[in-house]
Amino acid sequence: MARPITLFTGQWADLPFEEVARLASEWGYEGLEIACWGDHLDVRKAAEDDGYVRNRLDILEKYNLKVWTISNHLLGQAVCDDPIDQRHQAILPAHIWGDGSPEGVRQRAAEEMGTTARAARRLGVDVVVGFTGSSIWKTVAMFPPVPQSMVDAGYRDFADRWNPILDVYDEVGVKFAHEVHPSEIAYDYWSTTATLEAIGHREAFGLNWDPSHFVWQDLDPVGFLWDFKDRIYHVDCKDAKRQVGNGRNGRMGSHLAWGDPRRGWDFVSTGHGDVPWEACFRMLNTIGYTGPISVEWEDAGMDRLVGAAEALQFVKSLAFEPPTASFDAAFSS
Repeated sequence: MARPITLFTGQWADLPFEEVARLASEWGYEGLEIACWGDHLDVRKAAEDDGYVRNRLDILEKYNLKVWTISNHLLGQAVCDDPIDQRHQAILPAHIWGDGSPEGVRQRAAEEMGTTARAARRLGVDVVVGFTGSSIWKTVAMFPPVPQSMVDAGYRDFADRWNPILDVYDEVGVKFAHEVHPSEIAYDYWSTTATLEAIGHREAFGLNWDPSHFVWQDLDPVGFLWDFKDRIYHVDCKDAKRQVGNGRNGRMGSHLAWGDPRRGWDFVSTGHGDVPWEACFRMLNTIGYTGPISVEWEDAGMDRLVGAAEALQFVKSLAFEPPTASFDAAFSS
């Protein structure tokens, strides 16, 4: 059941792909969860150019690394988002942004999310991780009053935009793992349930489990694994630390920057926050998850060269194998 431990390259996209591969290999990671931005992976090239695919695989082989997953959060975000604005322009490539017309951005992003599946297949990858965006996240505060018809329309919009994308995933035999995350169509337990219902529980659409987004919302990451065990297609190890209780810091973050002590919570390096990691790894064993365990390093108060290496050792200490026999089996003759 040995699960490979990988490093997500999204927070390292300012470095050349080969440099990240070298660092990850030196630390002892077994592979990379490759982000589809920076120079790490161009999905259009990967979907069409054999030489480009060979180059990415050669770099991995050079450093004794493998790839099980690629991630395209940034483009996925633009598929359903409303509004589309300067925030999206800052994270999207020029060919997706185009003239900035919102519907054009959404359609180009959707098309390239399909291309991402084709790129994954050519790399020998079975899972693409990403975001979906949401046309109704803006209504989360429920004021001005939000009619149920508007919420229902948001889930229909998601299904209408993502079902054609998922058709491509079915065609090439790749699955999409949506990261349950505030600002997405599925951001907590019940919105995840509604999201799966909106697309008829089709197999191509599953979940990327990242417990950091659960703890600050007071959700149970362990119970989530059990309840959605058939949909856990990928695991990201990221941590979060709650900083509430002083009567000032709020859960919504107060529009304060990462690392500001006035925030009600913050992302921290794996093992430094409030995620109940041992219980989580025990539950991953229980549900039979055999995919990669990917460290997603985010911490405004720690150097990443320290944090990524330390996080690997922390995960190794807890990602133990389940027993091959019941502990009381020896009592029987």
